[in-house]
Amino acid sequence: MDDQACPRCKTTKYRNPSLKLMVNICGHALCESCVDLLFLKGSGSCPECNVPLRRCNFRVQLFEDSTVEKEVDIRKRVLRDFNKKEEDFMSLKEYNDYLEEVECIIYNLTNNIDVIETNKRIEQYKKENKEMILRNKIKIGKEELELEELLEEEKQCDEIRKKELIKEEQELKKKKIREKEALIDELMFSNADAKNIVNAFTQSAQAAKEELKQTTSSPAPKATQFSTGIKFGRAQHTVYPMPKIEDGPLFTYKAPEVVVDGPEPPLWNSIETTGYIVHMRPETIEERAGGYTANIACMRALQEAFVGLYHVKQRPEPANTDG
Repeated sequence: MDDQACPRCKTTKYRNPSLKLMVNICGHALCESCVDLLFLKGSGSCPECNVPLRRCNFRVQLFEDSTVEKEVDIRKRVLRDFNKKEEDFMSLKEYNDYLEEVECIIYNLTNNIDVIETNKRIEQYKKENKEMILRNKIKIGKEELELEELLEEEKQCDEIRKKELIKEEQELKKKKIREKEALIDELMFSNADAKNIVNAFTQSAQAAKEELKQTTSSPAPKATQFSTGIKFGRAQHTVYPMPKIEDGPLFTYKAPEVVVDGPEPPLWNSIETTGYIVHMRPETIEERAGGYTANIACMRALQEAFVGLYHVKQRPEPANTDG
């Protein structure tokens, strides 16, 4: 309960269940009443660290530990300038070093370690990467704007769908009331047997249900839209023909010529006849379905065995005996 208490007025959650603790950039919590009292003119200083604060920057504390709130604020502020992406670096190591540097800066500011030097590093970085920071901010702003537009579009579609469902339910209720009134009128003013009238209405209602079920059993495929705004479904895509390349002759396969200096390796057809295959494990049905046979493994083993004999030594050039 000590963590959930205002450090100034000592009010706790136990005494006041509706207590709201608020934090600012310094990370020290104050209850809402103390914030209104101390920052009546809109600005003031923190009672614990004397950091100048503004009333508009106070917000309700979400985490029990105020240090976490402070780290969240610092992380948001630092990442607004340190907004590089992985594609901005030449290698993954450089990107990881950059992320490590960002975490060190956040840790120092959160725990009040070398605050002055850390702020100098931030200012130096902002000067050296001013154009890239601005470009990435514009890019992030566009992405956020597009996401907000997609979410707003999704919200509007949901509202339209809800209105349609409510309208369908109301129409269904009105239809049931009309059918009920028609059945009552038929029973009151018709001379036919009441049992037959009820059966006729029941059969008519069942037929209408079956017809409705058949019409709704195979609806047209609709796109599914998730919270990201990306639509999935059987959409019609334009298929462009592949360009024809007529330059040059057509490809013709030619078997490679292997120059060996030693015994010739066995051919594919002679692997089984010469008895090499008896030393190999036969392939299973699943392996054979995948295109693998024992002959392939045998041929590879033989080629690896003979590979040392394939090397052809360069013959020395004849000595020049002229003159």
